[in-house]
Amino acid sequence: MKIDIIKIGNSQGIRIPKTIMEQCGFTDSIEMEIKDGSLVLSPHKVREGWLESFQEMAANGDDKLLIDDVIPTEYDQEWEW
Repeated sequence: MKIDIIKIGNSQGIRIPKTIMEQCGFTDSIEMEIKDGSLVLSPHKVREGWLESFQEMAANGDDKLLIDDVIPTEYDQEWEW
């Protein structure tokens, strides 16, 4: 299938037909990579097992911040912002 490249602001893009989106399992975001000079698009997949791990961390209270990211501390003096 031939698809024209279109101008989108300062970039260029393509329009992917809805049927192709559905067949490929594309939703709000996709993975894009270059393999052997070709552009390869694939469905974005949440890293396997991460959701369950995060839920287990939350249940165990292991998801607390180690250093408060809102209130400055003495450690902030060491950082170069």
